[in-house]
Amino acid sequence: MIAEILILLLAVLIDQLLGEPPSIVHPVVWIGKVIEALMKASPRHELARLAYGALIVTMVVAAFGLGTFFLLDLLKGWNVVAYVVVGAFLFKTTFAVRELRQAAIRVFSSLVGGNLEVARAQLRHLVSRNTARLDEPLIVAATVESVAENVTDSFLAPLLFFSVLGVPGAMAYRVVNTFDAMIGYRGEYEYLGKFAARLDDVLNFVPARLGGVLTVVATALARADTPGAWRVMLRDHSLTESPNAGWTMSAMSGALGVQLEKVGHYRLGDPVAELTPLKILRTVDIMYVVVILALSLALLLEVLIDVHFP
Repeated sequence: MIAEILILLLAVLIDQLLGEPPSIVHPVVWIGKVIEALMKASPRHELARLAYGALIVTMVVAAFGLGTFFLLDLLKGWNVVAYVVVGAFLFKTTFAVRELRQAAIRVFSSLVGGNLEVARAQLRHLVSRNTARLDEPLIVAATVESVAENVTDSFLAPLLFFSVLGVPGAMAYRVVNTFDAMIGYRGEYEYLGKFAARLDDVLNFVPARLGGVLTVVATALARADTPGAWRVMLRDHSLTESPNAGWTMSAMSGALGVQLEKVGHYRLGDPVAELTPLKILRTVDIMYVVVILALSLALLLEVLIDVHFP
């Protein structure tokens, strides 16, 4: 298990120091390319699209999950250093804490500089909604929401699957999450992406709720409103269309004392404080405390497993 601890720590170090690798060697980029290619062969009939969507998700999860397993199994038997380095690289590509922070900071910097158009453009890297007419408070709200929500699938979920199933588990999760991001929504791809969307909901069920609780705990360390985070999370977590997104988002809104609104969809929290750009920085601070807490729990779990199952 020492090797797994080294993989975990090295992966986090790579993420924080180097960020995302070039697209040519990024597994998630290749996952996206495979999904795009398979989408072109999608049948037209709704039920056929539903079945085809389930089939391609299963195929790509198997290809990347098992491919990762056999590659690392081969390296482990050959050279433990190569196993740790490659394992850390592959695991790092399943999460992106630094990139999430940088995307939020770019929005913050644009708002502080008084350039709403640039802020709206930068926000598109974080959310899928139409940002063209958002004013400053709604831009701040969308950024806070995105950071709060994405701490789940950008770190907590891959970390949890790594802790249980190793790097192949984290890679398999990332495949499903990438499918959901690309086709898991209503409209043109509703039936094609329905299986991916529901599977993503299932896989994120525990990480999202863990993320909500960790966000509340993090507020105490980050000197935010812990009672507010707990109260709003319990009250508002079910107001979002997603069964998972509301947990961390509502906890963050309560922690900051702000109301997070996606117009026409939901309102989370109470408008106690104004949605100023500084709320973005506070959100990033709390997000990093959540990451540290989750990493500490994962390391503790690895140590306990090593002690009891050497």
